[in-house]
Amino acid sequence: MAGLDLKEGSKVNLDMKSLISIVIGIVSLAGIWFSLKGDLSQLQIDVMRMKDDVELNHEFRVKWPRGEMGALPDDAEQNLKIHYLQKEVEKLSETVKKLELESAKLKK
Repeated sequence: MAGLDLKEGSKVNLDMKSLISIVIGIVSLAGIWFSLKGDLSQLQIDVMRMKDDVELNHEFRVKWPRGEMGALPDDAEQNLKIHYLQKEVEKLSETVKKLELESAKLKK
């Protein structure tokens, strides 16, 4: 490189084929660059959406069992049936106790 004499007015000789190859190479690299930047931006947006989904899922997972987010109609129906059955069991228990007392009185 010691024999290379570059000045402001130096001329470069390139054939048209080489010049077109250089331009096509630069345009290709620019296209690849912008494509990668677009993909990266899309992935960043996807990650932000997933974070929001995870946050909402966590909130749902914690609040749903506590009943802070409402209940399904089936749950309400089940609760009514359970309440009814509890009352029936209480009535039956009282009846059994009365029968036990009566049978105890008869045995005496």
